[in-house]
Amino acid sequence: MIEITNGVIRAQPVIDKTLKDTCGAVVTFIGTVRNNSDGKKVLYLEYESYPEMAKKKLEEIAAEAKKKWPIEEVAVTHRLGRMEIGDISVVIAVSSGHRAAAFQACQYTIDRIKEIVPIWKKEFYEDGSAWIEGAHHVKV
Repeated sequence: MIEITNGVIRAQPVIDKTLKDTCGAVVTFIGTVRNNSDGKKVLYLEYESYPEMAKKKLEEIAAEAKKKWPIEEVAVTHRLGRMEIGDISVVIAVSSGHRAAAFQACQYTIDRIKEIVPIWKKEFYEDGSAWIEGAHHVKV
């Protein structure tokens, strides 16, 4: 249920991986490329990764979420490469019997991805670029 891809991401196939008759809730997070960052116009961005390690870390995060909350499934698809404004960069879907656990586990999942998964984002502007680390920018 974990995927790293260079292709376009569609949300519904990720959601479909988590659907079960025992679940009354599926919560999703869809991360998209926005056109601005810290007051600068973003033209596009690129994600780079160590895919094998990233996939392993995503699997660890899913397992952590399953231990912390009564959830059924966690599916994550993250895209690598160049992305244009409006493109989907990540989709997370979490299913559970009830919504509270699914909401909490979904937020936990995206927060942990930003903390520990070796996927790096570089934003490109009219006057340069910057690597983004969490909420910090590293000028290039």
